[in-house]
Formats: sequence, C-alpha cells, structure tokens
Amino acid sequence: MTITTTTLERVTDDVFSDLELRTLAGFLGGYSGLTGDAYALDLRQFAQWCHDRHIAVFAVARGDIEALARNLEDRGRVRATISGRLCTIACLYKYAVEEGLRDQPPTVHVRRPRLDYQSNATGLDHNEVSAMLVAAGLAVARDHALIP
Repeated sequence: MTITTTTLERVTDDVFSDLELRTLAGFLGGYSGLTGDAYALDLRQFAQWCHDRHIAVFAVARGDIEALARNLEDRGRVRATISGRLCTIACLYKYAVEEGLRDQPPTVHVRRPRLDYQSNATGLDHNEVSAMLVAAGLAVARDHALIP
C-alpha cells in the first residue's frame, strides 16, 4: 500500500510500520516548505538505512545512530551533511519521547562531527561592506534603498 502526502512522498509500508508512519507524519506536519522537504528526505533515508539493517526506526540504539554517522562518513558525506542528518534524527526522537513512544531518545550522547565555523562562502569582507555602505550613503535615495 502506498500513502501519499505533501511531506511524505510515496512512502511504502514495507519500510515503515503504521506507528512509524503516523509518528513521522505528525513530526513532519510541524514543518513546511524546504525545511519539511529536507527533513522528510533525511528521515526517508534514515528509515531505509534502518530497514536495510532490519532495525525498527523506534528500536534503534545509540550505537546504531553512531554506525549511521560512520556509514555517511565512509560514503564521503561532508561533516555539515552528517551533522544535519543527525540533528533531524535527534529532533524526531525528541518528538517520539514527547509522544510517549520512547522513554529516552537514543541520540542523547551521539557524537556529532565538528563543524568548521569559518565559512568558505564567497562574499564581501568587512572592509568591502563598509565601503559599499559609504558609497550607498553618498548616492541618490533610490540607490541607497537597494542596500539593506
């Protein structure tokens, strides 16, 4: 049987039990747009990983989550992706605890990868931003309005 919703696209119950499906839908119901889509993708991939290892989603242990993180590393995923995936999973288990499906989340003591706080994004440095703001202040009102 295939269930289709806006956030859980074509999820089959050979991967999810009915309880898991209801819980995942309830959790994802709190999110919309790109956030909901990203969380749904993370959780579908996590559920598939669990299914491939014959582990029920709400029966995983801390070691299973750590094994998932190592698996993602071995597959070449960057630290930010791994950390984001673990964050999504942690949020799901927090929700499961709030709903009474688990006593404690298995993600409590899971080690997450360290992230570089230095951004590699290309952009203006402090001096360039200052120069742009000065130039905008000296320009006509229309040009000045283009600078936030």
